[in-house]
Amino acid sequence: MSEATVARRSLYVAVLAARKDDDGDDAAAVPPGVDPDEFRLALLEDTYEIAAGLDLVTPALVLDPPDQPDAEAITWPGTPVVRETTLTGAFAALHALGATEAVLLAADAPDLPGLHIGKLFRALGHAPASACQADGGGLVALAARLPLPDWLDGALREVGLDTPDALARLRAAAPRPGLVPQGPAWHRLRTLDDLGFLDPGLEGWENTRALLEGRPLRT
Repeated sequence: MSEATVARRSLYVAVLAARKDDDGDDAAAVPPGVDPDEFRLALLEDTYEIAAGLDLVTPALVLDPPDQPDAEAITWPGTPVVRETTLTGAFAALHALGATEAVLLAADAPDLPGLHIGKLFRALGHAPASACQADGGGLVALAARLPLPDWLDGALREVGLDTPDALARLRAAAPRPGLVPQGPAWHRLRTLDDLGFLDPGLEGWENTRALLEGRPLRT
């Protein structure tokens, strides 16, 4: 993607700092002996650093619930903070900030290669949306041109990144399946078994790495 091309576009990558209900799911991937809040923030900060480290992209944070001072504290000065509880609301808020294209990124993908996000943006050159599927179901990230087309806006009122068959449902809602191309898949850290996906030889995920130091990643 050339700088001249990007100059005609305003690209945002927003990390979804979403907290689960009090049903235990929020701590499903937390190893014994690790504080759940520290673990959540380590994942969030590493995922945010991926977005913040991309060239020609504005990183942002989406807070659900809206009052999360600990999450806001991990961002760089000047980072846009969106307080929305839905994907459609988040996309609309980013568009209001000036985004012409945006990626919504799950906060539990601390080792996602930035190249994967770049491929989602490239796909928007010929499609209104693109997705990175998550191993085990759901999505790691969803990219879209803004404002959202009506069919995608409607679909996202019933589909989230955690919806197991999210990509299939978005494609079913589209006028044709090719309007939601798929980039390379990746993993999210949603269970203890998912920690086995982390590769100590892969650069990045420094906060998560430090928190897990001395603990086996594979059971």
